[in-house]
Amino acid sequence: MNKKNILIIGDIIEIAILTFIGFATHGEAGVSFIPRMGASFFPLLIGWFLVAPWLGLFDEQVNSNPKLLWRVLLAMLFVVPLAAVLRSTLLHSAVQPLFVLILGSTNALGMLIWRGVYLFIVRRNK
Repeated sequence: MNKKNILIIGDIIEIAILTFIGFATHGEAGVSFIPRMGASFFPLLIGWFLVAPWLGLFDEQVNSNPKLLWRVLLAMLFVVPLAAVLRSTLLHSAVQPLFVLILGSTNALGMLIWRGVYLFIVRRNK
């Protein structure tokens, strides 16, 4: 499997894990909440895969340089508002600013950790 596919799969897993954790912290981890989880997961996933390529987050030169990890945070600044609007449209509800802040900060941190682990493994295996 090439490195780009590893990043894509890892990004999907990271977003899925944090979506589940977010719902679990509210006691909403049951099967009945899967549609609502999807309403949070898919908009974030769509936003990520629309924005991340524009910032080179799937390019080998960017992903092998620890000085460029800040691009993950920049991407999330654009991804999260888009995801929040898509989510609110799906749920026919208003965008909650506190939700946007929490969604953005947790996913930015989660993605930064995942991409940092990826970078560490890639650099160690060279």
